[in-house]
Amino acid sequence: MSVSVPGKAAGKTTGRGAGKAARKPSGRRTLASRRTGRRLAADAALVLVAASFALPLLWVLLSALDPEANLKVKVPGSFTLDNFDAVLKPDITFTPLLNSLILCGGATLLTVVCAALAAYPLSRYRSRAGRTFLTVTLFATCLPITAIMVPVYAMFVQVELIDTMQGTILFFAASQLPFAVWLCKNFMDGVPRELEEAAWTDGASALQSLLRVVLPLMGPGIAVVTVYSFVMMWGNFFVPFMLLLSPDQMPASVSINDFFGNRGSVVYGQLAAFSIIYSTPVVLLYVLIARRLGGGFALGGAVKG
Repeated sequence: MSVSVPGKAAGKTTGRGAGKAARKPSGRRTLASRRTGRRLAADAALVLVAASFALPLLWVLLSALDPEANLKVKVPGSFTLDNFDAVLKPDITFTPLLNSLILCGGATLLTVVCAALAAYPLSRYRSRAGRTFLTVTLFATCLPITAIMVPVYAMFVQVELIDTMQGTILFFAASQLPFAVWLCKNFMDGVPRELEEAAWTDGASALQSLLRVVLPLMGPGIAVVTVYSFVMMWGNFFVPFMLLLSPDQMPASVSINDFFGNRGSVVYGQLAAFSIIYSTPVVLLYVLIARRLGGGFALGGAVKG
C-alpha cells in the first residue's frame, strides 16, 4: 500500500514552475542585451563612416584659415584670411569659375531639355523598341568616359570643335543625357495620364500638355536631374582637360591643378581656400532647389471628381 505525500509532489511542481519563471526574465535580459550590443555596434560603425567624411571637410575649413597649413588636421595658432586674399584674383579664381559656370550651366540646361523631350514618348507611348532603348541607355551610363575620349578627341578635331566652349558643352550634355533620360522617364511615369487627356480635351497639343501639365507636376524630378547633372559636370576634370587647350578657357576643376607644384610643393592653405570657393556654387544650387527636392508631386485630388 503506497502513501502519497502531497507536500513533496507540490514541492516538485512548484520548483519546476519557479525554474521556468526564473528563466524567462533571464532570457529577456539576454535578448535585450544582444539588441543593445548590436545597436551600439551599428552606431559605432556610423560614427566611423561620418568621421571619414567629416575629417577632410574639417581639414579644408581649418587649413583655409591657417597661415602655416599642412596635411595635419589641427586648430591654427592664429586665424587669417590671407589665403583667401591670395586666391581671389581674376586669373586664379574668377575666370576659371566663370568658365565652369558657362560650361556646366549651359550643359545642364541642354541636358534637362533634351532629357524631358526624350523621356516623354518613352513614358506616354508603348513601343516594342522602348524597353530595348532604355536598356541601351542604361548600358551607356556604365561606359567609362576615358574609353571614348580618344575617338571623341579625333572627331572634335575633324569637325573643328576642339578648344571651344560649345563643343565641350555638347560633350558634357551627351555624356549625362542617358542617365538623365532614364531618371526623367521614371518621374514622368508618376504623372497621371488623365490630366493630359483633360488638357487635350481643351485643345492643348502634346507639347503644350508637356510644358503646362507634366513638367510642373514633376518638379522634384526635374530638380533631381538638374542637381545630378550639374554636380557631375562641375567636378569633371578629364573632359575639359582633354577638349580645351587655351588656359583662359579652363574651368576651375582643371585650374585647381595649378596649386600642385612640379616638385611636390603644395600651398595647402591657398588650396583649401580655393576649394571652399570652388564648392560654393554647388552648395548654393542645392539650397535654391532644396524645396523642390523635398516636395512630392502635387497630385492630391487632381484626378478626383
